[in-house]
Amino acid sequence: MASFSLSKDPINPDQLRESLEDQEGGAWVVFEGRVRDRNAGRQVTRLEYEAFAPLAATEGNRILDEAMARFEILRATCVHRTGVLELSEPAVWVGVVARHRAPGFEACRYIIDEVKKRVPIWKKESYAEGDSGWVKPEEG
Repeated sequence: MASFSLSKDPINPDQLRESLEDQEGGAWVVFEGRVRDRNAGRQVTRLEYEAFAPLAATEGNRILDEAMARFEILRATCVHRTGVLELSEPAVWVGVVARHRAPGFEACRYIIDEVKKRVPIWKKESYAEGDSGWVKPEEG
């Protein structure tokens, strides 16, 4: 089982972990990306994410399907926020269940790296000085 989704609502890690329940899994690997207060030497006050939802869902699910085929994992999910997020809020959550830790870690890393590269999600940072700017995925 694998699923990718976008959410305007806050990410609920407990609920997401429950959705991955699988008694075969001995390794549960989670990546939770949060809004940080600095980027490229500037003080960040909040983020805003926009996405092209139909393509994001298609490409996100394609990435999860690739991870399921490439690594020995049982389940995978990824949720990415859209809209305005405040400091410390979860922006993206990836969860992987595998029988063993090595494929779990590898799959989780693969998923977040590919989502950042391929899924049409754009990030706008607001700064303490009062201005804002769109950030390229490789920058932040």
